[in-house]
Amino acid sequence: MSFPVFPTTSDLIAWWARVTPDRVAIIDRARDTRHTYGALDDRAERWARLLIGLGVASGDRVATLAGNRVDIIALYFGAARVGATLVPLNWRLAALELSRVVEDAAPIIVVGEGRFRALGEAAMAGLQPAARWIDVDADAPSLLDRVDRGSPLHVAAVDPHAAAMLLYTSGSTGKPKGAMLPHRQVYFNAVATTIGWQLGPADIALVSSPFFHTGGWHVFAMPLLQRGGRVVLCDQFEPAAFLDAIVDENVTVTFGVPTQLAMLTQAASWGRPMPSLRFLISGGAPCPQALGDRIRQAGIRFREGYGLTECGPNCFAITDEEAMRRPGFVGWPMPFLEMQLSGIANRESRIDEPGELLLRGPQMFGGYFNDPVRTAEAVDEEGWLHTGDLAVRDADGAYRICGREKDMYISGGENVFPGEVEAALSECPGVAEVVVVGVPDDKWGEVGRAFVLPRVGESVTTDDVITHARRRLAGYKVPKSVVVMDDLPRLGSGKPDRKTLMTMHAALAATR
Repeated sequence: MSFPVFPTTSDLIAWWARVTPDRVAIIDRARDTRHTYGALDDRAERWARLLIGLGVASGDRVATLAGNRVDIIALYFGAARVGATLVPLNWRLAALELSRVVEDAAPIIVVGEGRFRALGEAAMAGLQPAARWIDVDADAPSLLDRVDRGSPLHVAAVDPHAAAMLLYTSGSTGKPKGAMLPHRQVYFNAVATTIGWQLGPADIALVSSPFFHTGGWHVFAMPLLQRGGRVVLCDQFEPAAFLDAIVDENVTVTFGVPTQLAMLTQAASWGRPMPSLRFLISGGAPCPQALGDRIRQAGIRFREGYGLTECGPNCFAITDEEAMRRPGFVGWPMPFLEMQLSGIANRESRIDEPGELLLRGPQMFGGYFNDPVRTAEAVDEEGWLHTGDLAVRDADGAYRICGREKDMYISGGENVFPGEVEAALSECPGVAEVVVVGVPDDKWGEVGRAFVLPRVGESVTTDDVITHARRRLAGYKVPKSVVVMDDLPRLGSGKPDRKTLMTMHAALAATR
């Protein structure tokens, strides 16, 4: 009997398909379909053969512009088998923003849904050479059915350090920043996650985070698929449907950003028994303790996690008992991962002293695509990733994330860099200068506030700025408030004083 050759240790789908072909791997709630490991492996092979037939070779990039669905997962594994890199595109971006990403990634094929085709075509309008659009509903079924299955599939030999996936994160300068996630990162994050969180084939994870986000792929989906577990896909987050899915599908583990978790606690069906749920993890942004308390009061075991696209993203592990005993702590480092806290004068921080969190290990990314300068800024000569996040470590070695060094703020679980927003708003007619800061918000955690200085002799209104922002930026990046200033406070260098502006926001909030 001949056995398949695996292109990389991060692809265990073929192994599970041979050992347990009838086990359900994925449930697609939006389409009410169930897919076994055998069917998923067959779909992945068909995608691999189709890509080869379309001229895709090792090192090429295949993009997606679609929601959470089984074909995108099958396409990932199919691309891996030919050595290609998957590039999930963010359908929340404005066409201009997305065009910069597409230009940087230069995919040769884009697999997308019809609802996003207009956005995709606008973003790809200037791409040379042009990428081929394959509609996952209108085109893919017939193309996949017609692939030649007569000869053995030649599986590419893939370097474990080669990029399996290219995920774009917001950049402080507005320039796209594509994090290259190598096969070793996907594999070691999966192994570490299943060890640290004690996940096995019997676990069922509900996934609603979008697939252009590391949370959609790598918090639970890839770890459980590598382990032989089950993944339940939601195309988008809706509180009532999310809670229904937990009960209907006997979900054992799931994840949400604090904004989503707050929405869950306000749903009419909140508090219903969910006996199958082993634990719920919060990530993507700091979780208010009061929210964690509300979740636990409903009888749900609750943990906080931490990670980032460039590493993990599951960097810590904590038990339910320790999570209750240490509110706000994310726990201990995952297997294989080294950590340091860089404090004053770059020395290692002492116990309970904040320091910048540095990470190193096989779960780390391979750098930023086509950007050695920003890669060198993020990773030092000793291989440490400088996260820009502040943490403390207690006497037992447990970590708590306590803040961010950078100006970045997190709105609804999405990273927002003020420089990117400022670059877009500065093009608004009548605007001479603009500074954006993140301010607290009860629903979204943080939102943007723009301080705008009009051009001399001209005027600009709040509505002007917001309208302009909505045309140029994704919704979560649009500032929720605008303050038009006569002048901006400045540092001695002439740069705007962000700290003073934050103080001004606090004063404005106190008067309301």
